[in-house]
Amino acid sequence: QVQLVESGGGLVQPGGSLRLSCAASGSIFSINDMGWYRQAPGKQRELVARISSGGTIDYEDSVKGRFTISRDNAENTVYLQMSSLKPEDTAVYLCNAGATLTSRSTIEVWGQGTLVTVSS
Repeated sequence: QVQLVESGGGLVQPGGSLRLSCAASGSIFSINDMGWYRQAPGKQRELVARISSGGTIDYEDSVKGRFTISRDNAENTVYLQMSSLKPEDTAVYLCNAGATLTSRSTIEVWGQGTLVTVSS
């Protein structure tokens, strides 16, 4: 199957920056869309940003101009550069990917999540 391993979360002061990484590994033929979601305590999971294999990008409105998503197709890795962080960005950030396996079946995979805390 496919595993997603995230890294880069932590504690940052308001106005600071963090970079999240998510690497896919396993029986991969290709990785299709990749994205970042977040879930704050007591709130529903929401899409933060996603990027297609061809580079088409969508952002949630509140992060436009502050967050940048990118991917390295050769490394099956997606990044989320977060700047001008606000306390309301505090959440568990989860990586998501659509993958075509070497068997040619397709699956959706989630990472385990990485906590981002924005606080002074």
